Amino acid sequence: MDKVDLLSLNPDELEQVLSELGEPKFRAKQLFGWLHKGVAPEEMRNLPAGLRTRIAENFLTNPVRILEEKVSKLDGTRKFLYALEDGNLIEGVLMRYHYGNTLCLSTQVGCRMGCRFCASTLEGCVRNLTAGEMLGQILCANRKLAEEGERVGNVVLMGSGEPLDNYDNVVRFLRLLHHPDGVCIGMRSVSLSTCGLVPQMLAFAEENLPVTLSLSLHAPDDEIRRSLMPVANRYSMDEVLCACRNYVKKTGRRVIFEYALIHGVNSLPEHARALAGKLRNLQCHVNLIPLNDVPERGLKGVSEKEIDRFRQALEEAGISVTRRREMGDDIDGACGQLRRHYLKQSGENRVTGEEQA
Repeated sequence: MDKVDLLSLNPDELEQVLSELGEPKFRAKQLFGWLHKGVAPEEMRNLPAGLRTRIAENFLTNPVRILEEKVSKLDGTRKFLYALEDGNLIEGVLMRYHYGNTLCLSTQVGCRMGCRFCASTLEGCVRNLTAGEMLGQILCANRKLAEEGERVGNVVLMGSGEPLDNYDNVVRFLRLLHHPDGVCIGMRSVSLSTCGLVPQMLAFAEENLPVTLSLSLHAPDDEIRRSLMPVANRYSMDEVLCACRNYVKKTGRRVIFEYALIHGVNSLPEHARALAGKLRNLQCHVNLIPLNDVPERGLKGVSEKEIDRFRQALEEAGISVTRRREMGDDIDGACGQLRRHYLKQSGENRVTGEEQA
């Protein structure tokens, strides 16, 4: 992208940009507010007409747009296929709960972690997203919700990509997200999912960004975890859980363990009991996820009876556990599916110029 992405900049950085254009410092706060409302330059009413024109011609104000939207007939979940300025595609999922709207957003185009149960990683990682591209996903959703007098109130970084593999941009995004003159979503309304990059987990605990940390665990021991997640060859479960304990100590927030139940792999009651032993005395909660089948990897989901047996075994061991509510099953709700279907149908690796226009 040749143009500067203004949405990735904080107020001090915007002040410098505007100063180079010969504009007074106070314009930075005005511009920052408009950018985080997701409006086009021509709508920035308290900026001079000449400045609005220069911004429109020389800068990016939102590097993301919605290319396609699917709405679930089952529960109202919305799946967005976003187009980026360079033609790459990412996804987001807007989920409606009684306590508000939650947007699951992406942090990378694809993913290089290689987890066998995830469709997002099948083509690898194309590139990292900027902070502005992450914010842009929220702003696009907010524009949709504004028609109903609503907005995004909660954010989960659980879409395509490994957030901590894009560490600097994700930290910048979180600070912008929390800024009082911007979208202003509190850190306790944010969840960040990681497959377990231990050095980055330790560093993130020092950032004073007390988001809910969700750890993709998916196994009760190293052997099973290595068969599902290449990252387990770099960091053992003991190392990952030690980093989780450190996060709890530093932030006071409990850790959520994501556990995708896979038939014939990790879903037996004895697996649950082994898992409970690993999590003993750790402030945590286990979120059971019935697997969406991944035919490319030969992985299948589990029956309701298997889910109940696994959950019961954890509860009997004193572990807090719930089953994740399945949403958007009729609209390719699982991460990466909509993007892959679109690319397969178009025969392209990204949006063509004609589709972008």
